[in-house]
Amino acid sequence: MAIRSARDALSRIFFQRCFWLFALLMTLIAVAPFAPTSPQGRIVINAINAFLVVATVAAVGRSLFSFVLVVLLAVPTLAFQWLGFADHERDYLAYSWMTGAALYVVTVVYLLRYVFRPEVMTADKLFGAAAGYLMLGVMWGYFYVLVDYAFPSSFSVGGQVTPLDYLDALYFSMTVITSTGFGDIVPVTRQARAICMVEQLTGALFIAILIARLAGVYPPNRRGRD
Repeated sequence: MAIRSARDALSRIFFQRCFWLFALLMTLIAVAPFAPTSPQGRIVINAINAFLVVATVAAVGRSLFSFVLVVLLAVPTLAFQWLGFADHERDYLAYSWMTGAALYVVTVVYLLRYVFRPEVMTADKLFGAAAGYLMLGVMWGYFYVLVDYAFPSSFSVGGQVTPLDYLDALYFSMTVITSTGFGDIVPVTRQARAICMVEQLTGALFIAILIARLAGVYPPNRRGRD
């Protein structure tokens, strides 16, 4: 079956390779702002992103259903984005952001389910946790542009209220989840502030849960032994 063969091929590439997933995510986040701002340039970046996400689920999901699910979300994400750029229609971009957010939600769930399995914590899982942390930031970027679409003028960029571009939303998301807060992008509506608070709490809880998971791997040393 063609779908099963494609899933198995991607799984062989990325299986137990969360280090490469983390490295590629870091590279993609760093390179994306330097890509051409033309529709073609944006589509290429997002196609690479979609491939990376699909490959991640193929590696950690290990089921035909998970693979088909992310493919069915990745295809409309790219298609709606192309239509949005071609027709200069923000509604199509909003549909792309919706399916993109759903795509990342599914991917993060499968990745973190792999990371937090009650098994030995390996180096691969640690890099998987780091990749999951980055994916949370990317996912919240979609939420911010959707909030700005549903509630216009939700963000101030450089002191001016303006529609939020996804790359600006991604940058803002990374400053929120890491509690950096440079202040050049500011949420100005209650809806946008609510999403920011949820992301801040999610980032803090993720680190706390990961530390607890690591602490639970090793039994406490008891005095008096040996």
